[in-house]
Amino acid sequence: MARVCDLTGKRRQVGHKVSHSNIKTKKQSQPNLKSKKVYDPITGQTIRLKLSTKAMKSLDKAGSLSQYLRKNAKFFI
Repeated sequence: MARVCDLTGKRRQVGHKVSHSNIKTKKQSQPNLKSKKVYDPITGQTIRLKLSTKAMKSLDKAGSLSQYLRKNAKFFI
C-alpha cells in the first residue's frame, strides 16, 4: 500500500538526521494521510480517497471534488 495522497500526490520525504557530532543517518517523513469518503453533488457519487490533511482543507475550501479538480486541472492532465 503506497503512502501517496490521491489528489496532491504527496509522498514520503527522505533526508538526513544530523547528530551533534555531524553523523548523518537517513530518515523518512511520512505524509499525514487519512482515508475519507468524498461525496460529489455534481456527479452524485461517493468516492473513497486517501487524502493528506492539506488536501482535505483544500477540498473544504473549494466546496466539492468537481470544483477542486476544475481549479487544479493542471495536476491531472
